[in-house]
Amino acid sequence: MPADIEQYLVHQMPYYRTVTDEVDLYEAAYSVRMPMMLKGPTGCGKTRFVEYMAWKLGKPLITVACNEDMTASDLVGRFLLDASGTRWQDGPLAIAARFGAICYLDEVVEARQDTTVVIHPLTDARRVLPLEKKGELVQAHPDFQLVISYNPGYQSLMKDLKQSTKQRFGALDFHYPAHDIETEIVAHETGVSAEIAGKLVSIAERARNLKGHGLDEGISTRMLIYAGSLITKGVEPMAACRMTLVRPITDDSDMRDALDAAVSTFF
Repeated sequence: MPADIEQYLVHQMPYYRTVTDEVDLYEAAYSVRMPMMLKGPTGCGKTRFVEYMAWKLGKPLITVACNEDMTASDLVGRFLLDASGTRWQDGPLAIAARFGAICYLDEVVEARQDTTVVIHPLTDARRVLPLEKKGELVQAHPDFQLVISYNPGYQSLMKDLKQSTKQRFGALDFHYPAHDIETEIVAHETGVSAEIAGKLVSIAERARNLKGHGLDEGISTRMLIYAGSLITKGVEPMAACRMTLVRPITDDSDMRDALDAAVSTFF
């Protein structure tokens, strides 16, 4: 493995709590190098899952946080000018394809559709990446796999994947875990007691019931870990919850009062 790709190896096992059969399904998909699409709300564990699978498979993981300003050149590569003249620099997608990494495009719907179409030749039987500016056709390494993720809750006509893109992927749905599993995750990640972790999860469950009724998004597992981490450091639970669970997700005073009341119920 080239030295420049070794930096993308996941050397320590990320903590990931299996919920159903997602690990087995992903391993089967990787065995045939099927491109994968992970769908679910923000902060529910999609990125951690990819990191865990990259570690389990022993493959480098190159992650790209997609945004609306990202161009095809940002993914594929471009010519750069330096003291010795012009030189080509591969983008993250090209590096992954050349050296057999897993390329993870996080929140792919944030990228423009004219950018995401560059992944099409890599996600069918061709498994190639044309570098048109360079005049090169990169044959994907046998270990290469493409993984994308997005939050269907934020879908719109302007921000959605084309059907011609979706149908190139296998898909796994992610949701917030069941109460007991999420409690276990929060306790493990933060060091709080199972009792406190359970209270945090109960607060999140109440907030998630308000999604679409005043909240755009519920309290994520990630936010619960933030709250638990502060409590572990000695921050008073009510203050920790207001700071990490309530204030970040709404500016509406009535909604804040309702969520503060939910926190007061458990702490």
